[in-house]
Amino acid sequence: MRDIAVFSGSAHPDLAEEVCAQLGVPLSPTRVSRFANDCLEVQLMANCRERDVFLVQPLVTPVQEHLVELLLMCDAARGASAGRITVVMPHYSYARSDKKDAPRISLGGRLVADLLVAAGASRVLAMTLHSPQVHGFFSVPVDHLHALRELAAHFRQYDLSRATVVSPDLGNAKEAAAFARMLGAQVAAGAKQRYADDRVSISSVIGDVAGRDVIVLDDEIAKGSTVLELLDRLRESGPRTIRLACTHGLFAAGALGRLSEQPDVLEIVCTNTVPVPADDHTDKLRILSIAPALAEAVRRIHNGESVSALFDARPAG
Repeated sequence: MRDIAVFSGSAHPDLAEEVCAQLGVPLSPTRVSRFANDCLEVQLMANCRERDVFLVQPLVTPVQEHLVELLLMCDAARGASAGRITVVMPHYSYARSDKKDAPRISLGGRLVADLLVAAGASRVLAMTLHSPQVHGFFSVPVDHLHALRELAAHFRQYDLSRATVVSPDLGNAKEAAAFARMLGAQVAAGAKQRYADDRVSISSVIGDVAGRDVIVLDDEIAKGSTVLELLDRLRESGPRTIRLACTHGLFAAGALGRLSEQPDVLEIVCTNTVPVPADDHTDKLRILSIAPALAEAVRRIHNGESVSALFDARPAG
């Protein structure tokens, strides 16, 4: 792949290295420095002229630092006459800011999309956006991948004859239903009401979970408040086993520890879209790599092939 150049920001270089290993190309170096006035400066340390440039950077803590770094990477690639600039953003944290649900509230999902395009992004490769409408925030093409295949491959090692996939809320039920079809399982969903970023109420679980092997599926787990609330409702129905699965294992504010302490939670499964600190790992945690999927998508984008054909199992919309 001669005309491709892959650069990584500082958010998740290990993932970028793994993607490059899958592609068989080197990871080009990036220099990030800081002026005395605290402003960032980014230099791409490889030739970009007329090349197909891919910038790997999930938006993870500290999100604003990594966002500005990514914008500067786009600007540097554009200034270096890159032929095309694709932002590989496995986690788009601002996708949660996707609607006006209060007066005079900012719409960060759209604003950040506009900033990326203004900085020079030609297209975006993302994974498991928080909601489908985030696609419409971008004025450039978006290839939206899902980790359902990787998650399904993991869970197929178990007996799924009595499995039920449970979505914590009705908003994620469509993806949970698609995942359940992949596993040949039933599907259920929690009736959730959110009062604040970390305060939710789930009044009931809609569907059959009594005596069944439950797989709780969500797009991300941050503080874990939703999952903990859901576990309380599930226990009222008496499931046989409980496993947790998500694409983005953010595990903020000690969430991984709180979830792993739940005696009836057998396993916590996530992918490596975001880095999970080594000191946060527990025996119950399983991290699946999405680098092969990202690498294949990058290869297809570079070669002008269909990306959606890779992910026939993804939910529509």
